Amino acid sequence: MITTVFGGSAPKPNDQAYFDAQQLGDLLAKRGHSVMTGGYIGTMEAVSRGASEAGGHVIGVTCDEIESWRDVRPNQWVKEEWRYATLKERLNALIEKCDAAFALPGGPGTLTEISLMWNQLIIQALPPTPLILIGKGWQTLFNQAFYIELGSYVAQNQRDLLQFAPDIQSAVQLLENS
Repeated sequence: MITTVFGGSAPKPNDQAYFDAQQLGDLLAKRGHSVMTGGYIGTMEAVSRGASEAGGHVIGVTCDEIESWRDVRPNQWVKEEWRYATLKERLNALIEKCDAAFALPGGPGTLTEISLMWNQLIIQALPPTPLILIGKGWQTLFNQAFYIELGSYVAQNQRDLLQFAPDIQSAVQLLENS
């Protein structure tokens, strides 16, 4: 199974968010999953490191546009690089070439990844694929949208395509139960 992990680029090796992402990579690799990330720094690096150190296969999906915008290269734990010219191509690969996806905390990029994948699940452009959002932040954000601000715009069957987990262990358990 190829499992994509979305998440922010900000976490550093001594941060709890980095440790959590590294632990997720470790848990997925120990369960036989190949891990696919955006291939760069922060969460992507931590997941890659955890999976690699556990003996797992790590795919890094990179692109020229990001490397032109920011001085960054694939992290050292990427075993297989899938390189694209544009961010759109990169996003499509991360979303379309996975069997399941997790989203750790992140910023606008992570929210874009979640939204794009979710929308493709809604319109059935993707086969049914687990999309598991980890952490209180995502639950709070989507509860605000679902129940307070945009409830009439988001049907229950669309809401049901997102799964929420409070922590890494719960997220992995959700995937195993899917």
